[in-house]
Amino acid sequence: MQFEEIKKLIEQELPSAVIGEDLESTPKALLIHPSEIKEVCTFIHAHEKTYFDSLSCLTVLDNGEEKNTMEVIYNLYSIPYDLHLALKVELDRNKPEIESVTAIWRAADWHEREAYDLLGIQFNNHPDPRRILLPDDWVGHPLRKDYVEQETYHEVKVKY
Repeated sequence: MQFEEIKKLIEQELPSAVIGEDLESTPKALLIHPSEIKEVCTFIHAHEKTYFDSLSCLTVLDNGEEKNTMEVIYNLYSIPYDLHLALKVELDRNKPEIESVTAIWRAADWHEREAYDLLGIQFNNHPDPRRILLPDDWVGHPLRKDYVEQETYHEVKVKY
């Protein structure tokens, strides 16, 4: 199945989900409306012609204050069909929230926790939404472009 066929399949099932495409990315990406990401993921995971059974990576980009958005990028793979696909979702940087996909791919658990920890993306209905790399009482999300590093942490100097 080719990229255009996958796109058409999703558009037939969820007409308002696909809002664009990125043909320059590798793999090619569909731009998905944030409110429909879980439905799209559920559909392409369960559909007999796609069966995207593997979430290879979940990445988040901070587009900065000028664009005022963040992107969540899902890199998917179908082992039986050898298909690659990326899904991209753009979120409001001031309130970056999206539905968790851990119920579809268990691998999303740690990816989503890392995205929360380092960039502050809130994954609604995540089964274990705690920090994964930083201490629970750490202030801020260090990979955000507007992050200001703490001077001290528990009276220990952070900056060298």
